[in-house]
Formats: sequence, C-alpha cells, structure tokens
Amino acid sequence: MTLPIDPIANLVALVRCRSVTPAEGGALSALEAMVAPLGLSVERPVFEAAGEATVENLYARLGTEGPHLMFAGHTDVVPPGNEASWTHPPFEGMIADGVLYGRGAVDMKGGIACFVAALARYVKKHGQPKGSVSLLITGDEEGPAVNGTVKLLDWAATKGEAWDAALVGEPTCPNELGDMIKIGRRGSLTGEVTVSGRQGHVAYPHLADNPVRGLTMLAAALMNPPLDNGTPQFPATNLEITSIDVGNPASNVIPAQAKLVFNIRFNDTWTVETLKAEIEKRLNAAAQDKTLRPGRDNPVEFQLLWKGVPCQVFVTHDEKLINTLSSSIAAVTSKTPELSTTGGTSDARFIKNYCPVVEFGLVGQTMHMVDERVAVSDLELLTQVYLRFLEDWFA
Repeated sequence: MTLPIDPIANLVALVRCRSVTPAEGGALSALEAMVAPLGLSVERPVFEAAGEATVENLYARLGTEGPHLMFAGHTDVVPPGNEASWTHPPFEGMIADGVLYGRGAVDMKGGIACFVAALARYVKKHGQPKGSVSLLITGDEEGPAVNGTVKLLDWAATKGEAWDAALVGEPTCPNELGDMIKIGRRGSLTGEVTVSGRQGHVAYPHLADNPVRGLTMLAAALMNPPLDNGTPQFPATNLEITSIDVGNPASNVIPAQAKLVFNIRFNDTWTVETLKAEIEKRLNAAAQDKTLRPGRDNPVEFQLLWKGVPCQVFVTHDEKLINTLSSSIAAVTSKTPELSTTGGTSDARFIKNYCPVVEFGLVGQTMHMVDERVAVSDLELLTQVYLRFLEDWFA
C-alpha cells in the first residue's frame, strides 16, 4: 500500500469530507484509511451526553513502548457560511495559484494532514520509532467540547494509555509559518448577572424600581479597577461584557429585569475559584452603592450564574518538548518562534492534565472565514518541521 507521505493529497481527502461539527462526515474514516498502511491500531469510540450531540472520535497508536508522543487535533469544522460567497467550493479542496481552498484547510485538517505525512516519511526513512506515537483526534472541538477530547483522554487513560508529551496541530502562526508556538493558554470564565426590579411607568419612577440603574453599577464594578497588570508569561486579565438585555420594546416602560453576560480571559494570577470569589466580592460591594438609585434603601437585587465549562489557565515548562520543537522549526524555516500564551482556548486545556503539551501548526489568518485557505508550500514546510521534530524527539 502507498504511504501517505504527501500532505497535499492527505488534506484534499480530508477537506472533501463535510464534517461540520458534530458530524463525522467521513473525515475519521478517511483518516483511518490514510494511516492504515503505517500499521497503527485504530479505535473509534463514540461518546454521548444528555442534551448534547453524539460524537465519534478516533484514537490510533503506533508502537507499544515508551517514550510516548501524542499528536492531538480535530476533524470537525465550523459551518462554511454562504457557500456561494466562496471563490472555490468549501468542500472540494481545490488548488489555485499554489493555494488550497477549503473549510478546515487551516483549522485544522491541514495540521493533521501534515503530521500524518511526517509520520509516514519517518517510518519510510527510519522504520518504527523507538517508542510510540498516538493520534488523538476528536469531532467535537468546534462544538461544545463535551463528547470529544475530554472524554477521549479519560477513555484512553482508563485503558492504560499514558503519554510523555503532546503536540496539538492547531494553527498557531499569526503571519508566517514558524513564527509562534503556543506553550500555554489563558483561562476562560463566563458569567451571567440578572438584576430584578419592579416594572412601571417612566413618568412615575418612585412607583417602580429600574433594574438598569443597578445593572449599570454592577457592570462598572466588573470592569474597574483592572483585575491585574499581567504576568511575565501572560497579558493582563481582560473582562468583556458581551451582552446587555432588558427585553423591553417600549420606551415609556421601566423594565422588570435586566441582564448582562460577561467573559473573562485570565492569566496565572488567578484560578477559576479565586476569580469567581473576586467577581462575587465586587458585585456584592457594588450592590450596596446607591449612587444611581437615589431614595432606595435596599441593595440591588441580583443573581449571578456561572455559564458553561470554565477553562483553567496553564503554561507548559517542559524544556525538552519546547526546545526540540523550537529547534526543529528553526532548522526548517530559519525562524526563532515566539513562545506565546495568546489567543483563545483549545483542547490543550484538557491534555495538560495528562502530560506536557505545546501547540504548533499553520498560519491561522483565514480560519473560520469564507475562503479559508493554505499555501501548498506551507503544507510541505510544516510536514518537514513535524518530521524533524519526530526525529529529534525520538533521537
């Protein structure tokens, strides 16, 4: 059988699978067929939870001994949007002027295609690694991340799998391939504040209690003073109010309720627990403020609800992993990558509970956009970086 050494062919095969989250769309089957000539053992566990879509995942391993390197990623993609707006159809993997177009080309079927090609080249050149390589691939990264990596890791660990290091193939480079490695991620915490008042006529405010006045004071307390000034490896923690709503179409009615939603991206000054305590402290203090509520003796009546699954901040300190990847990038691209903790969350937030993890992949400028695309030259370059990394890490 032909080894999957060509990252372009690998990526075309994956892009042609309409794996819009949470649909498998044939992508995991295509990947399983791709790695079959390499002799990996493949399992396809399916996870489900009440109220969530059932998700199929893939775990494959080459070798049985240590050291054990994990490559993690996802084959699910975000919806393409208006397909008529694409220069080339989003699920055909067309190449034009040296650029491959397709949903997931960058985020992150491209990273998977390149790693598979690199592993195939390694096996062709060196034979099986002196250790093990596993692929931990989910179909639930772009979705709620409930039935994907977090459960796949637990499932594998329960079976006795253990890893020495992990590489996530997310698109980490902002401008050129090789310019950034992610060695950590900020935490994420989302909350909802609902203020209750008393509905009434705007001409008779003494007969009502406007919740917007109270919500305004609570919002100010959330944003000021700043939560911190940053740390050596992270920028300052940032809180953004993402929604304010009173559900009131009438301009002459004082509403009965007002609600805001906020998200915090936080650094290693905080944990989820200490940050929650700080937010609750600020809100409770602001609720006593009568500045915008003259004549009111009662504090602002509010409810705080924490939303979704919070993400803890983390940073990786494994020198072998970071230095090996950095030197591999430098050898292939002649760039010294920045070690960064910027950006959103990824499945690395789950993996860090099992082993040291870093992230490195393609340039991410077009991810989630119409005409998501990647230069075919970058696919070859990333494959060479991954191959060099495999060679050096298993040396």
